[in-house]
Amino acid sequence: MLQQTQVKTVIPYFNKFTKKFKTINALSKSNEKEILKMWEGLGYYRRARNLLACSKILVQNYKCKLPRSIIEIKKLPGVGDYTANALLGLVYNEPRIAVDGNVKRVFSRYLNIEEIKINFNEFIKKNKKRLFITKRNDDFVEALMEFGALICKPKDPNCFTCCLNKTCKYFKSNNKIKNIRNKMIKNKNYDIFCYINKKKQIALTKSNQISFLKNFNLPEVKETKSFLKNQNWIFLKKYKNSISNLKLNINLYYKFSNKIPKTYNWYSLKDNRDFVPSFTKKIFRQVSTLF
Repeated sequence: MLQQTQVKTVIPYFNKFTKKFKTINALSKSNEKEILKMWEGLGYYRRARNLLACSKILVQNYKCKLPRSIIEIKKLPGVGDYTANALLGLVYNEPRIAVDGNVKRVFSRYLNIEEIKINFNEFIKKNKKRLFITKRNDDFVEALMEFGALICKPKDPNCFTCCLNKTCKYFKSNNKIKNIRNKMIKNKNYDIFCYINKKKQIALTKSNQISFLKNFNLPEVKETKSFLKNQNWIFLKKYKNSISNLKLNINLYYKFSNKIPKTYNWYSLKDNRDFVPSFTKKIFRQVSTLF
């Protein structure tokens, strides 16, 4: 859950999730529909699918225990270097550092060298005797990430109260480095076509080949190059939505109909017990104004 998501956002989801699934074995017996419903609103839904897949593999192949080899751990769905090192440190107290954006910023500032000029894996190898001086490696993994999030923040770092400022080159330097992460924002234009009926239902399908929400229930979605109103549908609203690094400009259309294509199914605009991504819920809110 913490991959690409802040702690404060994750906490209520984590508490709800662990209350429902108290063991790996219990999680493995669940299904994708149930997991996605509990994940609803957290985003990056591939993580939920990967988590379910991991639980099944751990039960079937590892007797519900995490492998101790980083090579084996990285074979698990959705687990890369960052997550693998975090798990080995947190679960098995191994001397590991989970190198995320926060940790990179801490080392970069401490050395007063731009992130792009540092090979972090080599830096950790060369300095392992200085870095791993505690038997509490599990705490060290977490503390380093938290230090970057709370003290060595992206903006306005707490340098004057920082416990490392006596040796920090960034703090001492008159020529401080600037680590500016330019997130590449892509603007996309989409037309969305909604079949609705008098029962306050909307027709959704999984047949859209939209990369950011592939295989999820959506109305018909088409990428467009320009906003030319579609004459075969009634124009409802133009609005914006953002998903990760995508800024979406949306033209929303609708038509009342009792007949829908074979690949579609009716869903209630209000009382929906199935998983619906936030992107679709926003469409629901716009269409609900018609009633």
